[in-house]
Order: sequence, then structure tokens, then C-alpha cells
Amino acid sequence: MSSSATSASSSVPAALPPVERRPYTRAAELPEIMRQRIVVLDGAMGTMIQQYKLGEADYRGSRFTEHHKDLKGNNELLQLTRPDVIREIHEGYLAAGADLIETNTFGATTVAQDDYDLPELAYEMNLEGARLAKVAALKYSTPDKPRFVAGAIGPTPKTASISPDVNDPGARNVDFDALQQAYYEQAKALLEGGSDVFLVETIFDTLNAKAAIFAIDQLFEDTGERLPIIISGTVTDASGRILSGQTVSAFWHSVRHAHPIAIGLNCALGAALMRPYIEELSKVAGDTYISCYPNAGLPNPMSDTGFDETPPVTGALVEDFAKAGFLNIAGGCCGTTPAHIAEIAKRVSAYKPRCLHDEGVRGFLSGLAA
Repeated sequence: MSSSATSASSSVPAALPPVERRPYTRAAELPEIMRQRIVVLDGAMGTMIQQYKLGEADYRGSRFTEHHKDLKGNNELLQLTRPDVIREIHEGYLAAGADLIETNTFGATTVAQDDYDLPELAYEMNLEGARLAKVAALKYSTPDKPRFVAGAIGPTPKTASISPDVNDPGARNVDFDALQQAYYEQAKALLEGGSDVFLVETIFDTLNAKAAIFAIDQLFEDTGERLPIIISGTVTDASGRILSGQTVSAFWHSVRHAHPIAIGLNCALGAALMRPYIEELSKVAGDTYISCYPNAGLPNPMSDTGFDETPPVTGALVEDFAKAGFLNIAGGCCGTTPAHIAEIAKRVSAYKPRCLHDEGVRGFLSGLAA
């Protein structure tokens, strides 16, 4: 073998050994769609909700008028008190061209809802959140363009890897078992409500993500279901690491055992600063697809959305990722609106999706045979 051939082959990360995996019981057509084109994810939920200028009464509705804590800001409660708002946001993104819409369940775990003394509502929040998204997705689905619901599983406000007390490095305010139980309950409700995909997102602590993955695997074993999983980390600063200290390459190797349909990055830096990290991930994660849904730039409290970038600016940055061959899933995070998603959908449609390493080899060999 020539030295150039040896060099080329050694640059391709080795695939995991083959494993016996059940076929997907939902969204079974999604892998083929992702081979054909770049799939579009929706945009922000939280900053869209902010634009409705909801008050405490909106969050309380008639059901929680006597609750002893302030509830404004508990966005997951809105599927119970203002489902019309959540439905309208979902439909706005679907009308903009989103293939995948996320449930409004980022903080719908018992761990996160403890902050509002409402942990007992976590299951209902996830169930209703998935149902709302599913109804909207079915309304906009066509044979040529099916729409899918991604059950959003957020990181929780607690971390299993990092001490909350600078004076006690060994202290923890949550453990793996508590996270696993909370995530299992969330995933079970999202599944029951009609989610097609699980999206473990905005990961700043890989141990938290592992608890979510473990819970999802256990749910699959218990139910016989198997859904595609998307895993999305968050690079928190220019060091290129997530908060618990891993580079994006290390992050990928820590979660690849889950065999996600896609691995990616979201939130945090915005597309302009995210580019080297999404490029790195697209190189090392050769046996899965890549997702990217950045913020609309950096925060700006003077902006209507809280972020600076207009739809054409964000759209052009994400288009550059698609043009470079980095992407299979593209969308938006904080500060993005249906107008941002429409712009992203229009721009990325001109480019082929990134192929997996084995797909690229098959294509090369078929070209030689021709």
C-alpha cells in the first residue's frame, strides 16, 4: 500500500464494531430523508415566548392561582395554561419549512421543576408538550414532506460533574441516579405524547447527558420502541470545550455508544464563533450525521429577540456550513424566529447533505465501477 493511501485511510476515524440494533419504530423514514437533503430543525422557543409579553397571570391560568411561588418564566407550564401560544409557535416554524419541531419541554424534568415546587407536574408537561407538537406536525405533514416531533430533553439546572461550592470541589447537588430517574420519566411521557425523535440538547455536562442516554436506553428496553436520538452539546467559550471540560472530539467519543442518528452543537456562541467546532465534529464523527442550530449571534438585551443577528445574517452563516459540507440538520437556537428558519431552509436547500464516511466510500467505489 502506498504511503498516501495509508495516510488517507488513517485520517478516517474507525467505526464502532457492528452491533445488533432494533429498527426504528418511529421516524423510520428519517435516515433516508437525511441522505437525500439537509433536514431543517425549528428555532427558539424561549425567546419566542418572550415576544408574547406574558405576565404572571398567563403562567398561572385558572389552575395555579393559589400556587405559593412566582411562576412567570416557567415556560413548560404554558402547555397547561396557554397552549394556544405554544401551538402558534410550533405552527409558525412549520410554515417556515421546519421538518423537525421541538417540544416545549427543555426544563420539564422533576429536577428543573423543583425550582418552582412543581416536580409532580413534569410528566404532564411532557405529555401535553408532545401532544401539542404532534398535532401541529400532523397538520403540516404531506406525503412529500413529513414533519417530525423531537422530544426536547434539556440539561437540567444541576450538574453531576461540577461542584456548586467553590470551597468544596467534591460537593454535588445532584447525582446520576436522580438524573436518570428524572430523564426516564420525561422520556416516557414524551414517547406517550407522540414524539418521533429524542433530542438530548444543550449539553454542558457529559455526565448529565449519559444519564439521559441511559434512561432512554432503559425506556427502549421496557417498551420495545426505538426512536432516533439526536445529541447536541454546547461549547461555552472560545476554548472549544463544553462546561465540564471536554473538547467536542472528546464529547463525541463519550456519547457515540448511544448510536445517535446525529451529533451536533447548539446555543452558546452563535454560528460565526461556532464554525471551527462544528467543522471538527464533522471530521471526527464519521459514522453519524451532524446537526447545528446556533443562536442568532451574541446576546443583546436591546434587541426585540434578545440577539443581534437578522435572518439574512444567520442564514448566510449556516449556508456557509452547508456549502462546506458540514451539515445534515440545520436550525436555530436562542433569538431565532420563523423568519430565521425560513431563511435557513431556503439557503441550505441548494446544497447536498454531508455523507457518512461509509457512504462516501460506497459512492467513490460506484464511481470507479461506472
